[in-house]
Amino acid sequence: MLWTVVFAVVAGAVVGPIARLVLPGRQSISILMTIVLGAAGSLVGTLIYYSISGDRTAASVDWVSGVIGVIVAAALILGYGRVRGESHPTR
Repeated sequence: MLWTVVFAVVAGAVVGPIARLVLPGRQSISILMTIVLGAAGSLVGTLIYYSISGDRTAASVDWVSGVIGVIVAAALILGYGRVRGESHPTR
């Protein structure tokens, strides 16, 4: 369980900034929130991939779940911006 959380934070440090890069415009959120939303996106992306594929024995980096994680993290970043009251990203 501890290693899952550690991996999620490390993956969030990678997935979060990538998700912000694929979004148009500029998002006004902190680096810490980017990592948190990236970690959540990574975990949800992995769960989605595992539920679709049924493969839970990946011994290496799974790029498909990473791409799904970036998509989920981008959606979370957009949702976070909407909750904060930003109707669109700043330019």
